[in-house]
Amino acid sequence: MTSWIPLVLLALAALLPLGAAVLRPAAARGRREADVALYRAQLDELDREHEAGRLDEAGHRAARIEVQRRLIAAADQAEEAATKRSPALLVAILPLLGAAGFGIYLLRGSPGMPSAPYQVRAEAAARDDQVLSAVRARIEALDQRSDQARQGWVLLGNAERGRGNPEAAIAAWTRALDIRFEAELAGDIAEMEIARGSPAAAAPWLTRALAAEPGDPRFRFLAGLAEAESGRPANARNLWQALLAETPPDAPWRGLLERRLSALP
Repeated sequence: MTSWIPLVLLALAALLPLGAAVLRPAAARGRREADVALYRAQLDELDREHEAGRLDEAGHRAARIEVQRRLIAAADQAEEAATKRSPALLVAILPLLGAAGFGIYLLRGSPGMPSAPYQVRAEAAARDDQVLSAVRARIEALDQRSDQARQGWVLLGNAERGRGNPEAAIAAWTRALDIRFEAELAGDIAEMEIARGSPAAAAPWLTRALAAEPGDPRFRFLAGLAEAESGRPANARNLWQALLAETPPDAPWRGLLERRLSALP
């Protein structure tokens, strides 16, 4: 039994960073807060309904804006809840987490099982590459002016984004936009470019998205974010202040916008 004591001590040591994190004062989540709050406004289900003809243009636009507002409101509520967390309760839970993990390991653990070697992981990644390469070849064989090809590029971009491959995702989405422009997809590319530290590459997409939908709050916010990330806080302030002036007092994203404005240097 004494052989387990070092493992228990290691488990408690591993929980120390978590304890330090929950005891720190809550801080703003920065760019990712804005990304999550504004990006998830697009829902694939609404788009599918619209493309299938079961939802007209006006209904699709209204539903998308409403879901966008709810998601932004949820992000704000999550941040407010984070600022009200109870350190005492969290500290009390930490030892229980360690004990629970230890108990589960005793029941289900297999200490003699080796971890997956690098070669196995590399082979799995290679298989994924092979499958996506075949999919890409099939899309290439389609009429590149057709909606079928466009949808194929969109789905391929989604798959590459899910694999954590932003360059391939952007390349596939760009092919889709070459077939038919869609402001939402252009906004997705712009957001991904900002997230990977390339705000200059996001600017042309935001320009086109705003030309198509000049009043869209997501695109206007991202335009300000691109300026802020490019080291032009004065431009970001002008863009966000203009958006704030047109934002209703009860809009769920107003608090987020005000916080981002106040954080500018």
